[in-house]
Amino acid sequence: MKKEKIFGIIALALIIGVLGISCKKKELIKNPNIVYILADDLGYGDVSIYNSESKIKTPHIDQLASEGMRFTDAHSPSSVCTPTRYGILTGRYCWRSRLPQGVLRGYGKALLEREGTTVASLLQANGYTTGVIGKWHLGLDWVLKKEFKDSINDKTIVANEYGMVTQMNGDWVDFTKKPTDGPLNHGFDYSYILPASLDMEPYCYLENDVLTVLPNQHTPGNDLDTGSYATGAFWRPGRIAKGFDFYEVLPRFIDKAKKFVQSQSKDEKPFFLYLPLAAPHSPWVPKENYDGSSGAGQYGDFVQMVDAQVGSFLKSLDASGLSENTIVIFASDNGPFWKPDFIERFDHKAAHNYKGMKADIYEGGHRIPFIVRWPGKVKTGSKSDFRTTLTNLMATSADVVGVRLNKGTAEDSQSILPELLENEDQVSEAMPIVHHSSKGFFAIRKGDWKLIEKRGSGGFSTPVEVKPQEGEAEGQLYNLADDPSETTNLYHEKPELVKELLAELNSIRNR
Repeated sequence: MKKEKIFGIIALALIIGVLGISCKKKELIKNPNIVYILADDLGYGDVSIYNSESKIKTPHIDQLASEGMRFTDAHSPSSVCTPTRYGILTGRYCWRSRLPQGVLRGYGKALLEREGTTVASLLQANGYTTGVIGKWHLGLDWVLKKEFKDSINDKTIVANEYGMVTQMNGDWVDFTKKPTDGPLNHGFDYSYILPASLDMEPYCYLENDVLTVLPNQHTPGNDLDTGSYATGAFWRPGRIAKGFDFYEVLPRFIDKAKKFVQSQSKDEKPFFLYLPLAAPHSPWVPKENYDGSSGAGQYGDFVQMVDAQVGSFLKSLDASGLSENTIVIFASDNGPFWKPDFIERFDHKAAHNYKGMKADIYEGGHRIPFIVRWPGKVKTGSKSDFRTTLTNLMATSADVVGVRLNKGTAEDSQSILPELLENEDQVSEAMPIVHHSSKGFFAIRKGDWKLIEKRGSGGFSTPVEVKPQEGEAEGQLYNLADDPSETTNLYHEKPELVKELLAELNSIRNR
């Protein structure tokens, strides 16, 4: 064989070998892990990097912001718990579901559609190990005792003055049996959850949809007559599991999250961890070493404990060696439950300079802290005024893993990946955002303008609803660039703009 031919064969073999190695290396480059930390009722003005005058110090959340991008115009899709969680996981506004307004109690039926796509099922189908640890509050299909199996009907489903929906009585539930619908039915490989908020029964944990301890005991409730509803160490009476400790719920979730991450550290598959905390929502239960640590009372102390626990989790994530290929998202599910008398007492504005609070249609009800860290991808210490909402997780996740969403899936979701990567040529104009209050008030935000269909807060702040007199404005219109505190109603001054925004709102609702 000629030397030239031999050398040619050797060269070809070397090229093929190099290409083979390159291909293998490319295969080993996996999609990024995604960690989504959702605080509960944390205000925009509670986080010190957002509010320099905050009486609460949040050094660990501040550090996360310094390591990534901080959004200044981010919003929850609703100003209360359940609807926001539905929107995060589905990319759809919750008023499209069978729960047009309000929140579920602990015995609420499963809200997520069985055949619907969630962020977890999307990522699971694309090679991710998925987990949820924390407050679920999307309903579970508890198994009913035989004698009550036909008891749920229109008359048993009622909503109270705060918009909390009761669908069944806890006495009807057979707790010895696994619920027939829970997180594992919606794309999660692992789950460790509290059924609903920490101030409503049943007080218990479910791991992989199975109760860890049956809620066979009873709590008489706590701080029920303080004169200030749902503040302090407040929880309602009801069923409770033996050994359940309200003060240990937050540390328990963080500990479980650390273990989940550690279990993934040697796995070649990427992971998605949804970590919805039950804090600083009531009960405000800071551990003793946090008592008096803030300038905002029991609530501020609890927020500082939340900050420390988030910092502990992030430190553990960094120590695992996974941070470099992990997107960490930190947000809140809605605005804070912080009444005007608390602002006066502590000189602390939990919603910053925004009007209203949790449950309201005003900015204080849904403008939230929102931070994203992605080492080597998202510029450290960056800040964005891009208008975004939490329903955008679905489209963003699809963009990250390079898949197209099916038509009719996540119709209220827009990818913010180009904004995160600062790819200016790919950044699209922000979609109009629809806001929704606890009592079903609608608002739409487009550009600097915000239109609210009705008058009043539609939530907890007074007046809740104002019936316009003849000649008065039927709704509210604000220019948030000039008037972020929503003090000057321009509804009558801009009739054409009102007409345009109402038409846009109706178009989205009829989509």
